[in-house]
Amino acid sequence: MNDFNDKQIEILQVAELLFAEEGFDGTSIRDIAKKANINIAMISYYFGSKEKLLEALVLYRISSMQLHLESLYQEDITPIEKIDKLIAFYIKRINTNRCMYQILHFELSNKKREINLESFTEVKNNNLILLKHIISEGQGQGLFQPNIDVTLIPPIIIGSFTHFHMNKHYYQKLLNLKTEEQYEEYIANNFTKHIQKTIKALLVYEN
Repeated sequence: MNDFNDKQIEILQVAELLFAEEGFDGTSIRDIAKKANINIAMISYYFGSKEKLLEALVLYRISSMQLHLESLYQEDITPIEKIDKLIAFYIKRINTNRCMYQILHFELSNKKREINLESFTEVKNNNLILLKHIISEGQGQGLFQPNIDVTLIPPIIIGSFTHFHMNKHYYQKLLNLKTEEQYEEYIANNFTKHIQKTIKALLVYEN
């Protein structure tokens, strides 16, 4: 995992906001330096290029996920409780870092430039392995069904959240969520509980 100092983190956070607002192509190193109140040379010194800065941003935002999953796997609670906690953490993390996910999904889909995301892929693979361990534990205890495609579980969570958030104004009106606080509370409670029930139903459902 990469360790970033306070100045690097400040630059990454500024870049994330600008990338989300203006797009990767619409944001220059000069824009980031101006917003962060630093000189361009400092960004070059720390990251080398805008592409390398984006790679660092992705790694910064996802690096703690594996540590959290490892800690969760070691907890003395049932596999079902682990799944509930994992989903709650996952949704909270996606919601908190939605700017980064927005940037990342755009870059992965348009393939306009060469960005090395091997570290991102490696972390995702490790996270998937830990998820498989949790589900295997539940299967060993007879709690979960034997034939489960674990690789499809993260897309269910991410896809559901992405659809909900992309249609934010529609759901705010539909669900009478008049303030940003009500919207965030709905995600943390109602939405999260719905996804937890969905995943658990998938895990215990008999074919």
